[in-house]
Amino acid sequence: MDLRQLEHFVAVADEQHFTRAAQKVHIVQSALSTSIRALEIELGAQLFVRSTRSVKLTPAGKALYEKAVAVLASVRDARTAVAAVQGLERGSLTIGVVQSIGPFLNLAELLGTFQAEHPGIEMRVLQGSTTSLMEDVRNARLDLAIVPLFEPLHDVATILIACEALVLACAPNHPLAGSTDVSLSRLANEPFVDFLLDWGTRRIVDRAFAQAGIERRTMFEVSDLQTAFDLVARGLGVALLPEALVAARATSSTPDVAIAHVQEEICWELVIAYREREPAESAKNPAAGAFLDLVKQVTEMLFEEEEANVVPPITSKSVAQ
Repeated sequence: MDLRQLEHFVAVADEQHFTRAAQKVHIVQSALSTSIRALEIELGAQLFVRSTRSVKLTPAGKALYEKAVAVLASVRDARTAVAAVQGLERGSLTIGVVQSIGPFLNLAELLGTFQAEHPGIEMRVLQGSTTSLMEDVRNARLDLAIVPLFEPLHDVATILIACEALVLACAPNHPLAGSTDVSLSRLANEPFVDFLLDWGTRRIVDRAFAQAGIERRTMFEVSDLQTAFDLVARGLGVALLPEALVAARATSSTPDVAIAHVQEEICWELVIAYREREPAESAKNPAAGAFLDLVKQVTEMLFEEEEANVVPPITSKSVAQ
């Protein structure tokens, strides 16, 4: 039994699916299956009940899972401790991110700046839903996550990256196009295009309607912004989205959506989240700390520019200035 086999086992257990698990650990599915079979042979026990749609842990698998997670966490802590001793010459950084953050954060440029400053740090970036990414932060599978904040957090610390009002995206010929005072009650009978239930933006919109005591009709649930905009542009529904995203589409060279502003203020906050550590875990990943420092620098510059009525996406061009 080796660490790689334990990583493969935990990935299958978490994803409950061999194909998704193989993608998660970046190996072909046949190699993943071979690794799991070898582990089962070595332990003399079946670890998963396999079906055509999913896999589930057997009692033996459940017993191993708890130990495997603990072992892998200990290994990560050991590597982090060594990296801390060596400074930032070596180490790793794993960041989770939701889709469509481009207008608010130039992630590629930030990563490029960080890599130039710390070439020995191995970086990984994974996309996912807000709910899944936050769970990965809590379980130390991610060092950092860039997500919309949809609920108060008590076990995870955050740094604010952007704060936007949600506005209504609708077709240009929609009766509400260009309106400035649309109430949520006026939207009760509108067909909505929205994201999946575990997406942060969806949770924010659902909460706003629930607090107002208004039921709405969610007709389309999608997992990407492009599809959401395409459906809205076709007049099949409306959507509540961060203003910068809608404005970029509405003012493009070929605008096919319009903006309407709602009466109720619905705040959408993009944050970078990280797990707060107990004193005993003070040897935190130094690479994560360095990346947070970089984000803090550019965030402070962004807020200063906002006060001067200049609102570009967060970049790292002037960090060294």
